[in-house]
Formats: sequence, structure tokens, C-alpha cells
Amino acid sequence: MNNTNAQVSAPSSVSSGARADATNSVLRVPSASPAAAAAYFGASLAFHADVSDVASALAADGDPGFVVIDTRSTASWDQGHVPGALHLPTALIPEQAEALLDKSVPVVTYCWGPGCNGASRAALALAQLGFQVKEMLGGFEYWVREGFAFETWQGPERRTPDALTAPVDGNDCGC
Repeated sequence: MNNTNAQVSAPSSVSSGARADATNSVLRVPSASPAAAAAYFGASLAFHADVSDVASALAADGDPGFVVIDTRSTASWDQGHVPGALHLPTALIPEQAEALLDKSVPVVTYCWGPGCNGASRAALALAQLGFQVKEMLGGFEYWVREGFAFETWQGPERRTPDALTAPVDGNDCGC
């Protein structure tokens, strides 16, 4: 069925200032109710951590209350990784996680970046073993793009922040 010209009526959950309109791709599917949106975004925050928030927690004095896991290959790890992260490739989680990690300490996984779901696969494997887990959104790519220090097989590195991903003056983005 072709719905190109179909009219969509606004459900009662859409505010009076917004109307569903088949010609507007943003509102073609109406917004969720505030309660549904709160449940969804609350759940999202329970499953994900922002690169900046992880960096801030790791930079603070004391124990951040979580461990960071780099889920990539050894070659990728050597190319660069988050300082203090534990290297545990996704394929090795079933056989090594319980010996390396404490189930009472939350785990934050990361992989290459937003185009890679390796951190999601690792988070799933860890959750199935009974670990509390979050995925670091943006992965190693955004760690580097936001200008945070990282380690390579040759030593520490840091790149200039990308103005498209982080404030270039080093201040908090405000979000």
C-alpha cells in the first residue's frame, strides 16, 4: 500500500501546537507521549554513557565506581585506547570476564565508534554473565575526537578537539 498521500490524524497524545502531517517527515509518526518519552530516555541513560562523562569520572580523584573495557582486537588496542581501560576483546568475554572483573562493579564497554556495534555485543555478553554494564557512546573515535588523552603502544597521545564534537576551548559543552 502506498501511503505517500495518506493523511495521518494526530493522536490525542500530540500537543495542540503540533499536528501529524504526511507531508512532514518529522511528524509523519507522531511524537511519543511525555510518559513514554521519559521511560525511553530514562532507559537509554541506564544503558549508555557519554564519552565526556566517562572522561570526567576517570579524571576525578578517587575511584570512578566503574571499570572501562576496550572490546577490540590487540592490534586496535595497540593503535590507541582509553588510559586505564582493561583490554578484553568481545570474543574472550565468556572465558575471561569472571576472572578479571568484579560483578559488583559496573562495566563500561567501548569499541571503535558509532559505526561499530562491538561494544553492544560485548555489553550483551557481559550482561548475560550477570555484570552491570553500560556502553560508551561514540567509542574510541569520539574519545580521540573530543581531545581526550589516549595511550598507544608507543606511549601517550592527545589530539586537538574536533569542533564538530567538542568545545575547542576545553569548556564543558553544557549538555
